[in-house]
Amino acid sequence: MIDKKAIRAELRHRRDAHVTALDDANRLRAAEAVAVRLEAEMRKARCVAGYVALGGEFPIHAALARAASLGVSTALPVVTARNAAMRFAPWHPGAPLKAGWAGLAQPDSDMTAMPDLILTPLVGFDRELRRIGQGAGFYDRYFTDSPGARRIGIAWACQEMDAIPADPWDVPLHAIVTENEWIGPKS
Repeated sequence: MIDKKAIRAELRHRRDAHVTALDDANRLRAAEAVAVRLEAEMRKARCVAGYVALGGEFPIHAALARAASLGVSTALPVVTARNAAMRFAPWHPGAPLKAGWAGLAQPDSDMTAMPDLILTPLVGFDRELRRIGQGAGFYDRYFTDSPGARRIGIAWACQEMDAIPADPWDVPLHAIVTENEWIGPKS
């Protein structure tokens, strides 16, 4: 049996060591590089959903700011409980956030956004566009219910594995973007 908990722990350790070694200028350059790689995809979108990075997750504030500057709507996830469905709420860079379930920073809104481009945080990924997330299944359930949305994982290059173990409910991504490259086909 594959121990995803152990895989997550190893990948978080690797990621956190990498991020700790970076200074602010290099983190900012990495965030800008990802925003540039995503621009063509964001120009085609009506609504780009992102996330507020937790711990060592790849920060995508620059990508969300770029989407907003292009006139594209932006949204963030809203989670109310472990067993509740995740939804996205409209949000724009700089707007206030509140603490949600498990301390997630999220919009204080009852409105629902329907993103057609979802920038997804990852704990790990492989070249087959499989991802491993935090383990609660929020994104996989959302992806299953919204198959038309384009799914792009965002991660540090050091989070790559040779192969991510997949369960039947895991939904693959359309592409992955790191500070170093675009992995997968472009739309």
